[in-house]
Parts: sequence; C-alpha cells; structure tokens
Amino acid sequence: MELTTGAILRRITETPLSTSAHKLATIILDGIAWRDGYNGLERGTAAFTLAHLAEKMGVSRQHLTALLGGLAASGLALVRWKPNGKFAPWLFRFGAHKAADVPPDVVSSAGDTSLSRDSHNKTIFAGRIKIDAGTNVYRTPWADLIKAAKASLACWNVDTQVIWERFLAFNRSRGNAAVPAGFLLGFMRRWRTASPNTSQDPKDGPAELRTYDRKVEELNELIRVAPNNNRGFHETDLRRLIGQAAYDARVLDMVRKFSCPRFAAILAVHGRAVLAGEISK
Repeated sequence: MELTTGAILRRITETPLSTSAHKLATIILDGIAWRDGYNGLERGTAAFTLAHLAEKMGVSRQHLTALLGGLAASGLALVRWKPNGKFAPWLFRFGAHKAADVPPDVVSSAGDTSLSRDSHNKTIFAGRIKIDAGTNVYRTPWADLIKAAKASLACWNVDTQVIWERFLAFNRSRGNAAVPAGFLLGFMRRWRTASPNTSQDPKDGPAELRTYDRKVEELNELIRVAPNNNRGFHETDLRRLIGQAAYDARVLDMVRKFSCPRFAAILAVHGRAVLAGEISK
C-alpha cells in the first residue's frame, strides 16, 4: 500500500468493515506522521495508547481489541507493536508490511546514514546507538550525520571525532549501554563552548547538559505519578475543575518547558495535578 493519506483513505473506504472499524481506521490515519522524525516517529507510523483509542472511540478496551484484530485481518493489514516499554504508546502502521519492517525494537542498520528519506531540510537521527561501539566514529553510521548536524549548532567548529568521544564518555558515566539516536542530536544541540579558563571533564558532557538531565528526570517523575488507569476520566475531571483554557495552557507550558511531545506533556500535567491534590491517582 502506498504510504499517502489519499491512498490509505481510499483503501479504508473500499475495505468491507463495520462502521466502528472504519471510524477506528480513520482515527489512526489522522495520527500518522508523514515526515520521518515528526514527533519522533517514522514516516507512515502513528502512536496511541489503547486507553486513548478506546476513549476516542467511546468503546470498551475489549471491543477495541476486537476492532484492531479486524483491521489487522482485513485488506488494511494494520500492524501494531510496542518498542518502548509497558506504559509507552503502541505504534500503528497500515499496509502489507513484512515482519522485518516492524521489529520489536528499532535498531540502526549499518547503512542507516541517510540524512532524510523524504524531507530535504531535516536531519534524522533514527535507531539506537550502542555506547560500547568503537571509538572511531568514522567506522560507525554516525559520522556523516554528526558532520551535517553540527553545521548549524554551537559545536560547528568541533571535530566530529571529539563530539563522538565526548558523547560516549557522557553516556558511559551514566551506565547507559544503548540510547536512542536522538540523544546524540540533543547532546550536540546543548553544546556550549567552554571559556579558556574553564576546565571541563569530558564525562560531564557539554555545559548545561546536566540541567537537561534534571529536566528529563523531572518529566519522567511527573509521568510516573500520573494515573495509568482510566486516564480519560482523570483528564475530564481536571478539565472540569480548572477549565478547558487553563488545561490547554498547562499542556502547552509542559511542551515548552520539556520540549516533549504533547502526549508526554498531558501525562506530566496529570502527574502535577495528582501532586497538587487536584485529581486522585
């Protein structure tokens, strides 16, 4: 199946399905990322939790599971997988893809050096980086990506090998065996040139990166506090308590503060509301 909105929508309308299944397929289509790297997703992929889908559909989780099974068995060939842990969203894709196209986890291949598959103005860091990889960046798929990305960053005049070694040292000091490739781009974006009189241990990473780590920890802590069950009900309660405008403002503040996707921001808002006693866990 061609990965375009029109092609998938035509297939949805042509496929004999129940009204509910057609609605579910349209909701998933609406959430698909059409630029590789948008919201951290690969092109042609959508991300939803089952609770969110059940809420949007107005059906039980059991009925939703049956509908998803019907879409998978139909000509739409819907596939779903969860690479990021128990509480992470499911990833969805339409099309008769082979199992190799939807692995249980996204791992970079040796040839994954393309700056972009479909967008020519965006550098895409996809897959995962093994921290125990060799120290010679030019024997990895990441040298060309680092060189292209640093051109517009504060580390533009820093040698590619130096950036790579600093990144490995930073993650080794934190016990990371493998990290998402996007962490490398984030590491480079937060690079600050040290003053001549300032010594900096390579394992500390670029200046101000420890502030970034604290923000990530704060975001993760808020998400852990957020209610996992019946999220839609808690969201409705909070909207009713503080009003729609205030709720949207809180979500926007979270997105701006942590530079995170909207879904993570919503969970963080719920976590902070639990800590404030506005909603129950």
